[in-house]
Amino acid sequence: MTHTNYRLVAADLDDTLLTDDLTVTEHTKQTMASAIAQGVHLTIATGRMFASAQLIARQVGLNVPIITYQGSLIRNLLDGATLYERSVPVEEARKLYDYTREHGLYLQTFIGDCLYAFDEGDKLFAYAKQSSIPYVVEPLFDRLPEGRHTKLIIIDDPEKLDSLLPILRGRLSEEVHLTKSKPNFLEFVHREGTKGHALRFLAAHYGIPMEETIAIGDAWNDREMIEAAGLGVAMANGVPALREIADYVTLGNNEDGVAHVLEKFVLGRQV
Repeated sequence: MTHTNYRLVAADLDDTLLTDDLTVTEHTKQTMASAIAQGVHLTIATGRMFASAQLIARQVGLNVPIITYQGSLIRNLLDGATLYERSVPVEEARKLYDYTREHGLYLQTFIGDCLYAFDEGDKLFAYAKQSSIPYVVEPLFDRLPEGRHTKLIIIDDPEKLDSLLPILRGRLSEEVHLTKSKPNFLEFVHREGTKGHALRFLAAHYGIPMEETIAIGDAWNDREMIEAAGLGVAMANGVPALREIADYVTLGNNEDGVAHVLEKFVLGRQV
């Protein structure tokens, strides 16, 4: 069996790199540092906004461009320069707004790396706390600042979102990609704003063939990058559908699953 020299690794944050208490273990940090020292490009690929993701990226010693908003924004950590950006067309964002107003659903959007919510309440408070970010409440779509809608999210019960998915897919244009990052998050990005698109872009940016990339994730929004990568890895705690399509299933997010992948496939350690 030939050994692949993996040179680009992208790991999701929540329920993948992060433990349930939203931290990265010392063992995982040290393993990541060893991979970086070996010349591997190690990045994160998250649904979180850049402002939230960069806090964690800096904590674990990353200094490369990071993939945020499901793949809709790739930005340098060092100087904040944008390398790749896609957004939901404003007329599609308005369709979503009108539908959620009509049906009493909670919707939030991201413009210019700021979180805007149309309603105040527990859903907003919980989201902002988990992501450690401020927010603005603006009930009226026409009073939002001008700018690109990088991502929109409806937060609700998983069953409710599952029933909404086909309805909204039918109402929105093909320019919009729908996915779920968590059971209670239904997310809307540009059709080229997936983690798969972002991983391909970053690989080309570094001149690395896709065969030499690894993607690690736990949720259905990680599907595109796991399919695109040379080695697609699902977490043991990942959703069953993702584990089924992955090339490899690693340990859980509370058991240093990302470190296990790096030790086995990048550092060549016996694990």
